[in-house]
This record gives sequence, structure tokens and C-alpha cells, in this order.
Amino acid sequence: MVGNRDESTERRNIANFSHVWNKFIESMREEDLISNEDRDLLLVPYSSNDVSVTQWPPFLLASKIHIALDMAKDFKEKEDTDLFRKIKNDGYMHSAVIECYETLREIIYGLLEDETDRNVVKQICYNVDISIQQHRFLNEFRMAGMPSLCEKLEKFVKLLLSKYEDVDVYKSQIINFLQDIMKIILQDIMVNGFEILERFHTQIQNNDKEEQIFEKLNITIMENKSWREKVVRLHFLLTVKESAVNVPTNLDARRRITFFANSLFMKMPSAPKVRDMISFSVLTPYYREDVLYSVDELNNENEDGISTLFYLQKIYPDEWKNLQKRINDPKFNYSDADKEEATCHWASYRGQTLSRTVRGMMYYKQALELQCFLESAGDNAILGGYRIMESSQEDERASAQALVNMKFTYVASCQIYGAQKKSDDWRDRSCYKNILHLMIKYPSLRVAYLDEREEIVNGKSQKFHYSVLLKGGDKYDEEIYRIKLPGPPTVIGEGRPENQNHAIIFTRGEALQTIDMNQDNYFEEAFKMRNVLEEFLKSTSGQREPTILGLREHIFTGSVSSLAWFISNQETSFVTISQRILVNPLRVRFYYGHPDIFDRIFHITRGGIGKASRVINYGADIYAGMNSTLRGGYITHHEYIQVGKGRDMGMNQLSLSEARVAGVNGEQTFSRDVYRLGHCFDFFRMLSFYFTTVGFYLSSMVIVLTVYVFLYGRLYLVMSGLEREILENPGMHQSMALEEALATQSVFQLGLLLVLPMVMEIGLEKGFCSALCDFIIMQLQLASVFFAFQLGTKVHYFGKTILHGSCKYRATGRGFVVYHAKFSENYRQYSRSHFVKGLELVILLVLYEVYWHSYRSSNKFYLFITLSMWFLVGSWLFAPFVFNPSGFDWQKTVDDWTDWKRWMGNRGGIGTLPYRSWESWWDEEQEHLKFSNIRGRILEIILVFRFFIYQYGIVYHLDIAHRSKNTVVYGLSWLVLVTTLLVLKMVSMGGRRSGAEFQLMFRIKALVFLGFMSVMTVLFVVCSLTISDLFACMLAFLPTGWAILLIGQVCRPLFKAIGLWDSVKELARAYEYIMGLLLFAPIAILSWFPFVSKFQTRLLFNQAFSRGLRISMILLRRKDRTKTFSGKST
Repeated sequence: MVGNRDESTERRNIANFSHVWNKFIESMREEDLISNEDRDLLLVPYSSNDVSVTQWPPFLLASKIHIALDMAKDFKEKEDTDLFRKIKNDGYMHSAVIECYETLREIIYGLLEDETDRNVVKQICYNVDISIQQHRFLNEFRMAGMPSLCEKLEKFVKLLLSKYEDVDVYKSQIINFLQDIMKIILQDIMVNGFEILERFHTQIQNNDKEEQIFEKLNITIMENKSWREKVVRLHFLLTVKESAVNVPTNLDARRRITFFANSLFMKMPSAPKVRDMISFSVLTPYYREDVLYSVDELNNENEDGISTLFYLQKIYPDEWKNLQKRINDPKFNYSDADKEEATCHWASYRGQTLSRTVRGMMYYKQALELQCFLESAGDNAILGGYRIMESSQEDERASAQALVNMKFTYVASCQIYGAQKKSDDWRDRSCYKNILHLMIKYPSLRVAYLDEREEIVNGKSQKFHYSVLLKGGDKYDEEIYRIKLPGPPTVIGEGRPENQNHAIIFTRGEALQTIDMNQDNYFEEAFKMRNVLEEFLKSTSGQREPTILGLREHIFTGSVSSLAWFISNQETSFVTISQRILVNPLRVRFYYGHPDIFDRIFHITRGGIGKASRVINYGADIYAGMNSTLRGGYITHHEYIQVGKGRDMGMNQLSLSEARVAGVNGEQTFSRDVYRLGHCFDFFRMLSFYFTTVGFYLSSMVIVLTVYVFLYGRLYLVMSGLEREILENPGMHQSMALEEALATQSVFQLGLLLVLPMVMEIGLEKGFCSALCDFIIMQLQLASVFFAFQLGTKVHYFGKTILHGSCKYRATGRGFVVYHAKFSENYRQYSRSHFVKGLELVILLVLYEVYWHSYRSSNKFYLFITLSMWFLVGSWLFAPFVFNPSGFDWQKTVDDWTDWKRWMGNRGGIGTLPYRSWESWWDEEQEHLKFSNIRGRILEIILVFRFFIYQYGIVYHLDIAHRSKNTVVYGLSWLVLVTTLLVLKMVSMGGRRSGAEFQLMFRIKALVFLGFMSVMTVLFVVCSLTISDLFACMLAFLPTGWAILLIGQVCRPLFKAIGLWDSVKELARAYEYIMGLLLFAPIAILSWFPFVSKFQTRLLFNQAFSRGLRISMILLRRKDRTKTFSGKST
């Protein structure tokens, strides 16, 4: 009895899982990830009563029948034990053989009406079963006839699935096939088959029947869907002869199936019934991002002639093909408008849009309804192929929906929905209509927004602010609740956290999951939500019950470019191995904007899930975790469930995102939460907290500062002569420890350690051979260059926030079209954060090399020390251009130069945007100084003093100085610098005042030139000036002029008061021209060679080339103009 009970439980579990699995597969087909053929090979039967073995998906059983037939046909021995052992060694082959045999028996039973005909089939099956039990199968059956039987069965099953018009003709064809099959079995395969024939003819004679064998058929059974599914599955088992190891072909579908299957073997709590599960809500803050792409947006071409739809067709060619098959299927009868709408949805579900996020979150509702159906259905219904989604029991469906609505709520906090509804802007109107469409499409979706109304109070008009909750009606939205607020929330605090805080009151349940706009969910993962919510009821290691459940993320934007692959691997390692370590053993995990699940009651009674104080709480996400920890909460992390997440894919987008995070960490340094946590933690936990939050950025800053200190220190030693004196000391000749230590540390400056977590995570999930190969490929694709560049981004914006505050929101955009960033755009974004610092390091390294005379005996150590610094310089100066699509295309380079000159020459002014004029951009770059306090300004000036070291050191090494150490030399150098600046100022003023008098301007310039040549001639002849002195003076005076410029920017009000601000601006423009030329020259030279552009394309898009994608078509703008929305392929 116990064995029967266990078997019954197992079969029910298999039947339940078949519904879950099939819904998962069907959802991937609806998402166009898999084709119809892949779907059919992945589905499993709903019924679990008819076959004695597990019914695996057909792709696992592909070609197993034919392999077994070949084994049996060629088997020479008479003992069938060895044959059966070989078949059973392959579990899938054994299941395929048993299922094929039992399914064929059931199909034929179902077709036959006459009892005598059925007795013939029963007798054949009895002989087969008894011969197997008695190990006489090979003695009683001839294996040579099996291939012909298999061929006949294939045609028979194909006939059963075919459509027919004339029933009589169709019936006669089936009768002929059945008679042929029986003839092969009884005469060619069975040794004693004639005995069954004789017995059958005797029964016919005794019953005085005139019919032939198998003439009475039950054709109506073909209308039974369960029976027809058996025929379809048998057809797959018999006809699929090639290996199905690559099913499904789509990489994302394979990844999802693999993770889902592996996660089922992970340790997780048992799922309660739906009515007993913890109720939860999902909250998504939305501002003005894309909701659903329109036809015009998809067809609109950028400056490179690439439309969004064209890009997606080339990046997802198999999914586009699946969409075309679906919308052109006559069974669905799509109209042209329906096809157009389906195409818009297809494209939107591959971008980072609100419609994608809402669709993913509503999978929770569908999964819970399915699970509720399974719980309410009886054993007989489940085991007999009970159709969940096709059930006609409307009462059960309504009951399940009502129960699920009590357990799940989804609120999208669309902050400006009310303003978009009233707006005349086409984009706002489009967002409003699309959000309304989502509410109508998903009745369980709720939208919260902030509303502002003017009302008459005591005869005066006053503005009142409300939080409003909406739901979808038949055609329009319907208001559910309206809550009056004391004031405008977004004026008091930061926009995003206030957007969450005002809507949290509309959520329900005991748990709350926060989902960002760039996240997605998967149907199969939604099934595990009941399990993960049970984690709230578990206490771990003596701790209290968790207050935040951390979940794993999958980065779905890392499949095309190398940059996207780098950041995807980095983000994956952070949301997996890093989170695990932060939880255990460090116990310092917080909330990082991931799809974490909050104990809703705990947090809404302790300040909410996000702080919204202006500036200091700009990065509101992490403060939710800090707040929870400070109030006795406990945070865990779980990896048996995952949520999709999109990341920025372009170099500029990634840098803006990194700048935002660095600024947030800078603000955290001053926050009271960090201060309190530092006091509450023990020593070891405090260190863990430090190095996993602001300490990481401080350490990055120390790394860069170490490079500066090292180079400035060595430059001072060289210039002052101390280096020679130290090394001429006899005691120093045998000491190499310092140089060896410096040579060793340089290895760690290459950024290789940043890749280590990625290698570990890839090794754990895919094997260490794969991890090693990926590591090598990443290095060949210049991953170290990218991460070294990101190091500069972190340090600049973190240091800027520490000095001046001014952390601000930087919109990155969520587009995915491959585009070429213009030189002026790269210059605007990276000039201060990377280019200036990189050129400063170049000057330091060049000066150190030029004036270095004492290390000739230890050249290898010097080279090894400075190699990492030259690598850092190269990364900071040229990484934006290396990772810029078509960055070395000659025509693009010419266009970039023209655009940059235009941008530099345009005058600024009120209303002029930074991307149109250098002056406007330059003013914007100094915005932070306007609001900086006196401490920040003084520190800025102190840091600027380092640029005076160059002039002070170099002038004493000039040949014209004749090795004099007198301070007069330094004073004369300042006189030369001031004179030069005054002359340039006079020429500039003369040019502006002369206006159209070209002759006067020409004479002034000629006079200045003659004067300059006269002075230089005297200096060369009389004072022994050399050519090397001229270059040395350039290296000395350029940093000094830059220092004067920076001091002028800090002291802007003073310089404006004394009338020198225009001079500062002209000096700044001159420096910008110099930097631009220095950066542009190598790019122009490399652009002359066509192979450089081809190599760069391969470097950037190796991931796409490895998948066979046609990136070159995107970059070269060769597109097929015949694409339409009417379902025709492109």
C-alpha cells in the first residue's frame, strides 16, 4: 500500500509539473523566443495515466527509437538480456521504447470498435509482454522486420494527423494501413503469428461475420484532443531522426530552461497552498521612460540611417522569424492592424520599456492562478489530462482569480501620469495612452500618480496635492482612491524615492517587491514566488526572521557588444557571488536597487523603503538596507529565483551610470546612516561594511593618488638633484628592495583584480575552463582598458562630490541602437574626468624620462614601473574612441572634426545648450563651484599648486640658465610668461577692435611676429638658448597657464570684478584647442588605414560575430527597404 501511495504521489507530481512546464514553454513561444517546431519538441503530455514510464519532452527522446531499432536489428546473440540492458543503460531510450509501444497500443485500441479486432491486438501485446518476462523475446520475434514496421507506422500516424474531406475514403485508408501493419507483425516479425491468425478466423466463422479484420473503426475519437496529442507525440517519436541536442536554438531560451531546471534542485522552502501563502505587492516607480514603441519610433532612422526595428531584426533574427510565423499563421487570423500592434509589442519587449516590466510582473498573477487551479483539481482530473487554461468551469476560474487578487497586487507609480494626460506634447500623450492601454489589458494593474488641483478655499484659489490610485475601465481609467498630501513631495525630496513613498500606501499584503523600470520577470520564475516568500518565516543562525530577501538578477543586455558583455559579467558577479559573501560571512548586505522583497509591515512602520532628503539621500536605494539593519533587521540573499535586468550598453551610457553611482557613494560618506552603522558594528563587521561601500571608492581614489604622488615625488627628486646624491651613496648600490617592491605593485594597477570575481562566478556556473577562456577573450577585447577607464570615472566623480557635493542625476537613456558618438560628445563627457588627468600624467612621465639620468643600470625596473602608468594613461585618453563604433572610419573622422570645430567656435549665451556651444558647456562644467563652500574652494586651489612645480623645476635645468640656482632665474621665467600672456591679450583685443580692418590686423600680427623673431635671435646668439630649451619651456609654461586658469575659475567673482574674466575664457578656449588637437591627431592617423576600422569592429562586436549576427549591415547602413508591418520578412 505504501508503494502504491508513493507511486500515486509521484505520478500526480509529474502531472502537476507537466502543466507548469507546458505553460512555461508556451510562454516562451508567445514571447517568440522559440519556434513552433521547438515548442512541439519541448512540450510534454498533460495526461500521466496511460504510460508506465516518465514522458520526457520529445527533444530528449529524438532518434532514440531508430537507434534502438538499429541495435535490435544488428543484435546477433539469442539472449535478449544483453539487448534490454543496453537499452536500459540509456534512460531516455528505455522511456522512448516503452512509451512508443504503450502509446501505439492505446491509439489502436481507441480506433477499434469491434471486440474481436481488439482481441487480436491484445493477444499480440500479451505475447510481447510474456516473452519479455520469460526472456524469450528474440526467439519469438524477428528483428529484421522491425524497420519496415517502423516505416509503415510513420505513414500510419501521419495519415491520422492529416485533414480529410471524404470520411469513407479516409476510413478505408486507415483500414488498409492497419491491415498492412498487422500483416507485418503477424507474418514478418512474430514467429508464431499464424496461430493468432487462425484463432481470429475461427472466431469469425463461429460468429458468422463477413467483415474483414479492422473494418469497424471509431473515427469520432479523432476529435478528442487528448487522444490526438498522443498521436502527435508518437509522430515525433517515430519521425525525428536527427539529434535534437540544439533544441531550443535560441540562446536565451536555453539559458532560461537550464536555470529553471537547475534551480529545482536547490534548497528552498516548501510552497504552501495559494490561500495560505504570504500576500505580496510589487511596486515600480516610473517617470517618463518609454512605455511602448510606436510605428513611427520603430521606423524612424537615426543619423546613420538605422531604425530601431532594423536594428532589432538584425540582432534577434530568429525571434523576428518566429514573430513572422506567428502573425502570419492562418489559425490566428491577424489583421494588418493586429500585425502592426504585434510588431510594436515585439520590439518593446526587447527594449527597456514599461510594457516589458509590466508584462513580466503580471506573470505572477498567471502563475498563481495556474497553481490555484492545480490545487483545486482532483487526482483523476489531473492524471487524466485536465486542461487548466481550457477549463469550462467558470466558477472555479472566478474563484481562483478572486483568491489571487487577494494575494497579489501590482502598483506602477507613474509620477506625472496626470500631467501627461493633460499635456499637448506628443510624447507625453503617447505615454499616457500606452499606460492606459496597459491598465485595460491587465485589469489587476494599478497606477498611482501625483495630482495637483486648484481649489477655492475661503474665496481664494489654493493648490492642493494628492496621491491618486487608478485602475483600468472599459475604455478609460477609473479613480479608486485620492489621498490629500501636505505639500508637493518632489519639491521636498528626491524624485524617485518620493515617487515610491507616495505610492507605497496603495500596496497591500505582508511583503513588497521593488522593481525598477529596467527589469523584467520570467513566467517560470514566478512559480517559485510562494517558496521565496516562505523565507520570511525562517530564522537563520539565531537571527530574527529576515526583513529583506535579496534575489538574483540576470543581465539581459549583454549579448551583442563587447562592452555590454564586460558590464554584464561584472554585474552578474556582483549580484551573485558578491551578494552571497556580503550576506555570509560578512553580514553587510544592504539594498542596491535590486528586485529585493521587503517585509512590508516592518518597513512602513520604520520610515519606508527609501529616504528622500535632498542631495544627501540622492542614492535612496542603499539607505533602505541601512535603515533596516540599524533597526534590528536581517537581510538574506537567495539564488534559486532570478529576475531580469537591463543595463546600459554604450560607453557613454555606462560612464554616466558609473558617475552617478560614484557620486552617490560620495554623498554616503557624509550621511548619518554610515556614521551610525560604523558605531554600531563590531570591528570586523565595520571593516567589511567600509570596504564594501564607500571604502571601495576611497581605495580607488588612493590608487590613483598613489600614481600622482609617486610621479610627482620622483620628478621632485630628479629636478632637485636629490636622486643623484642618494644613488651616488655607496650604501645604495647593493640595495634593490625598493625598486623590486615598486615593480611588484605595478602588476596590481592593471585592473586585473577587478576581473577576479567574474572569473570565479563564471567558473562556478560554467566550469573553470570556460572561465579561463572567457578571461582570455576579455583581455584580448581590451577589458582591462575598459575597467582602467572606469577607475578614472569612479575617482573623478567621487572626489568631486567629496570636495564640492553637487551629486546630481545623470540621465543615461535606455536605447539600444548601435551609434557613433561624435568627437565633441566624447570630449564634453570625458574632458575633465579623464583627458586632463591623462595629459597631466603624460607630461609627468615625459619629464621624468627626459631628466632621468641615474637609473641607466636598472632600466628594466624603471620600464616595468612606468609600464602600468603608461597603460593607465592610454586607457584614459583613448578608451572612448576605441570603444566607439566606427571610431576609426575616415568619413566619420572628417565629420567629427568639422562638428568639433563648429562646436568650439559657437558663442554661448542664455538658452544655448551645452552640446551646441563650447562656452555654454564650459560654464556648465563650473556649475559646482558656484555652490561650493569656502573649504572646497581652498582645497581646489591647494590642489592646483602642483602645476607650479613644473616651471619651478624645469627653468633651473635650461641651458640658458647655465646651471644657476639663483631665484632670479625663476623670477625671469614668470616675467617671460606674463609678457607672453599680455602680448597674446593685446593681439586678441586688437583683433576684436579692428573689426573689418584686415590691413591693420595684419600689420599688428606682423609686428608681433618680427618682435618675437628678434627676441629669439638675441636669445640664441647672446644667451645660448637651445632648441631643447624651447620644448622644455613649453612643458614648463603649459601647466602653469593651466593652474592660472583653474584658479581663475575658482575665483570667478574676483576675476569678473577686475575685468579679467574674458581673458580667462580666451585662455581656456586656447587650452581646449590644444587638448583637442592632441587627442584628435592619433585618431586621424589611424583612420587613414582601413584595416584599423575593421579590426575595431571585430573587437567591439565579437560577441555578435560569434552568434553570426550581421553587425556590418548595421554599421554600413545597408538595409532592405522592403520591410513592412504587414508580416513580410525583411
